[in-house]
Amino acid sequence: MLFEYKISAQKNHFYDITAKIREAVFKSGVQCGIAVVFCPHTTAGITVNENADPDVVSDMLVGLDAAFPNRADFRHSEGNTTAHLKSSAMSPSLTVIIENGAILLGTWQSIYFCEVDAPRNRKFYEKIVSS
Repeated sequence: MLFEYKISAQKNHFYDITAKIREAVFKSGVQCGIAVVFCPHTTAGITVNENADPDVVSDMLVGLDAAFPNRADFRHSEGNTTAHLKSSAMSPSLTVIIENGAILLGTWQSIYFCEVDAPRNRKFYEKIVSS
């Protein structure tokens, strides 16, 4: 079962998409399997990280900026090489286990859509597979 989602990302941010992933698993009726979340963009990604302290998202963005600063010698004509580097540090996809009709995440974990080249209209997919 495939689900498609749209996000209007107005700023660089990690958007919590956990509720959407959970809802699709519930709607699918799958009790045991996997959910694959995929981002079809080269300047955005998917990750799992802490949800308890909102400063973690802010710190992640600061850390990505520090790790991948803009450089005068970048040659990409769009001028968003740093966004490409940041998205590569994330991942375009994520797989989570479904057990007893629910995704398995740690107590403090959420699934995030990582926007690093805003503003953009984005989409991502979720594929649910029963085992």
